[in-house]
Amino acid sequence: FFFFNDTATTEIYTEQIVGSVRCVQETASKAAPKRGIFVMNKWAPANLARQQQSASPLLAYAHRCSFSKKTVPVPSMGDSISDGVVFELLKKAGDYVKQDEIVAIIETDKVKVDIKSPESGVLVKLFAQQGDTVEVGKDFFEIDLAGAQPAGQAAPQQQKKQETAQESKPQKQQPTQEKPQQAAKPSPQQAAPQQAAAQQKAQQPQTHIGGTGGVNRNERREKMSRMRLKIAQRLKDAQNTCAMLTTFQEVDMSQAIQCRNDFKDEFLKKHGAKLGFMSFFIKAAVAALKDQPAVNAVIVGNEIIYREYVDLSVAVATPTGLIVPVLRNCENMSFADVEKGLELLAKKGKDGTITAEEMAGGTFTISNGGIFGSLMGTPIINPPQSAILGMHAIVNRPVVVNDTIVARPMMYLALTYDHRLIDGREAVTFLKRIKSEIEDPRRLLPVSYTHLTLPTIYSVQISVVAVSLKKK
Repeated sequence: FFFFNDTATTEIYTEQIVGSVRCVQETASKAAPKRGIFVMNKWAPANLARQQQSASPLLAYAHRCSFSKKTVPVPSMGDSISDGVVFELLKKAGDYVKQDEIVAIIETDKVKVDIKSPESGVLVKLFAQQGDTVEVGKDFFEIDLAGAQPAGQAAPQQQKKQETAQESKPQKQQPTQEKPQQAAKPSPQQAAPQQAAAQQKAQQPQTHIGGTGGVNRNERREKMSRMRLKIAQRLKDAQNTCAMLTTFQEVDMSQAIQCRNDFKDEFLKKHGAKLGFMSFFIKAAVAALKDQPAVNAVIVGNEIIYREYVDLSVAVATPTGLIVPVLRNCENMSFADVEKGLELLAKKGKDGTITAEEMAGGTFTISNGGIFGSLMGTPIINPPQSAILGMHAIVNRPVVVNDTIVARPMMYLALTYDHRLIDGREAVTFLKRIKSEIEDPRRLLPVSYTHLTLPTIYSVQISVVAVSLKKK
């Protein structure tokens, strides 16, 4: 900033690095300070206090004019996401936005990301429109931090109250002196042809095709969302890359149902989460993956990577499409940890608040089509994984138990695997291990209880409770 000695006006010339020059003129009530140079908020002359006091209004105004505008780039939306599509613009140029207020929503291959304003101000310019593809790090919008909030937005609640009060007041109706005009009656000469045409139209037979309601041939086209396009691409890539093969098994759910019914109330009261069948299958899958590490492995180039941890991807259906969030390190989780993690991921998926990091990775996938009533199906591998387990509906079917036909709640299990890496022996062994774990839930309990039968476990717990009550 350069200040020149002038008794009438003080001119401030601001030259920014980008090369733009702005000039501000303001009439001074007294002589301007002596010539001086302002660099990085510091004054060069010795009489610092007097010159700052006289020039502070000009400096503040010049600072707002030169440095109040801020360009906000497209933020990072995940490790593997480099761009996205502007799904919706909630603000337009000229609108006042508050700090952390959502300006736009960007749709990526995995999630929808809210773009928020870092500070309060007036939105000056948008560098992208709805439907445009934007890259991470590129300029998205410009905001003027010195912009004042409009009076209409300053107190919306007060304005709403005033409008409500005005609506509640009864409005006086002024009597009208004009008489209503009566509709002119048609002459007999005009009425005769109209009546004849109406009778002729009523006598003509009406032809309907496809029912009395007529035929609907309407069509509706919608652009595929970014997430749906990515899902379609990944599923097709899986078919083109993997040598997919599916093997089936059926499992008797009697013991798992009995165990769940006996402990679900106590489980909910103690842990604050519902006990579902998904936790049984996740614990069984962890045991089977440890037994058959090839199912938890992946092909990368000419190498096979064996993972010694289990990150389970769980398919969740949302209004925008299928998402597959990941439960990390399931080998260290208890039943309560699994149920709480599933509940949190499902809530985030339905609310649209799940992040890309929560869906990245995963070593094995479980898909439960049984909640929609699917009896049997062949799931598609979620690349770059090597296998996926499909659960289906529980249906009472006749089965043979000890040479006797009985009705049991049965479920079909399907394991789709990449035959390039996993052989049939490993796949069948993996699926039979899950069957054994589910049909005998004591296998999922701590080692100290594995020698007990299921009814004995219940009796031991009842005896412990009785002894504790007796002591009290």
